[in-house]
Amino acid sequence: MRDYNVPVQGEPYAPRADSGHEEPGSDRGIDFGKLWAGGVGAAIVVALVIVVGVLLVRGVFGFALLAPEGNGSYGNASTTGYALGGAAVALLSTALLTLLLLFMPNPMTLFYWIVALVTAVAVIVPFTLTADQTSQIATACINLVAGSALIAVLGSAARASISEPNY
Repeated sequence: MRDYNVPVQGEPYAPRADSGHEEPGSDRGIDFGKLWAGGVGAAIVVALVIVVGVLLVRGVFGFALLAPEGNGSYGNASTTGYALGGAAVALLSTALLTLLLLFMPNPMTLFYWIVALVTAVAVIVPFTLTADQTSQIATACINLVAGSALIAVLGSAARASISEPNY
């Protein structure tokens, strides 16, 4: 029996479907409904992580994060904007992950690196702003937990939405 992965002299090369020479992502079955449901779930988790973090920092530890101390444990509209911004980042990450799954040969590794590096930026940025050090540290910690939650939840949803081919 002839192995089509080894060209015969004088014949054009014709790779088999399982030879690894096809387009990236073309052999993967992706359930986009499951992926985007996971993305919406990740957006909710990230928003709630931020809200819980702000409540913990303001209500339990008493630090005036995002608003003056007189605004209570939740703060003000800045807290809502922060949580909605985190949810938007999760949805953008889902869109990025969709593209990576469609076009990249190793999409999950690339996704984890991208989100980890964006999380690192989100952890560093508070220290570049004018604020008291306690608020900088608290914001950095919230961003770290939110980024970690995004990686865990969306990564899990992506793995659940991918069906590898059966050869």
